[in-house]
Amino acid sequence: MARMNEHDSKKLFSKYGISVTKEIVAKDKHEAMAYSGKIGYPVVMKVLSSDIVHKTDVGGVVLNIHNPEDAGRAYDLIIENVKGHCSHAKIDGVLVEEQVKGHELIVGAKMDPQFGPVLMVGIGGIFVEVMKDVSFRVVPITEKDADEMLHELKAFSVLEGVRGKPAANLKKIRSALLGVSKLLKDNPQIQELDINPLVVDGKRAVAADARIIVS
Repeated sequence: MARMNEHDSKKLFSKYGISVTKEIVAKDKHEAMAYSGKIGYPVVMKVLSSDIVHKTDVGGVVLNIHNPEDAGRAYDLIIENVKGHCSHAKIDGVLVEEQVKGHELIVGAKMDPQFGPVLMVGIGGIFVEVMKDVSFRVVPITEKDADEMLHELKAFSVLEGVRGKPAANLKKIRSALLGVSKLLKDNPQIQELDINPLVVDGKRAVAADARIIVS
């Protein structure tokens, strides 16, 4: 098994019409400072390594960066943290990417030995393990399947907008689910993948973090 890093995973997702965050890979502190302005503030910076699954746990993520000086400090901090926690990890650089806000979903899939790839959607972000609010379908799925998956979520009413909070763009979520379904159908070597979170607002659904494991 081989794990693709976040940037390479997102490039594959984007080929299937799935929106991803604007991002650039910085190889050193000076590139991080320069690239942060090109993306547009605020930005988030993350360690880029296929050897690290949970970047936050090793201090590999810095949020709310608003200027080049902060970007430079964030780069140094991320490298120092990661080397301290995971000295074995191969670091491909640091991702400088747009910071997005909205409803957070998780889209995932695993290769089932009996049914083939099984697609999942649920409430995402840091609470995914606690909430366990998910729905499953065997790939390939139709637009009707995607719509039913969303309606099966206990928190679906939140996506529709409650207590003054804006509604998520359900059409964009369905489109992302269909894109992942086609990606899995076309690439049987994919054993596992997830987008966590898929950040959704009224206009778009964006893969803010991504992971793919291939055989």
